[in-house]
Amino acid sequence: MPKSRIRKKADFTPPPAKQAQAIRLTNRAWVAPVMLAMFLIGLAWIVVFYVTDGSLPLDSLDNWNIVVGFGFIAAGFGVSTQWK
Repeated sequence: MPKSRIRKKADFTPPPAKQAQAIRLTNRAWVAPVMLAMFLIGLAWIVVFYVTDGSLPLDSLDNWNIVVGFGFIAAGFGVSTQWK
């Protein structure tokens, strides 16, 4: 039986390397101070509410003052999503 021809495969050449593109980050210097301010305002609101036995910051809100404090903290987390 005749021997078949052996095909020579081309040597592997890796694809050309892509140049890394610089990621452009926008200047969001306001995010960290606003985020920390929201956290601290929320924390202070809740602490003042507990220390004054519910008479401050707003007496008319009663226990809803806790919700307002946590609202500030949640807003701080919302702002933190903009941080790069």
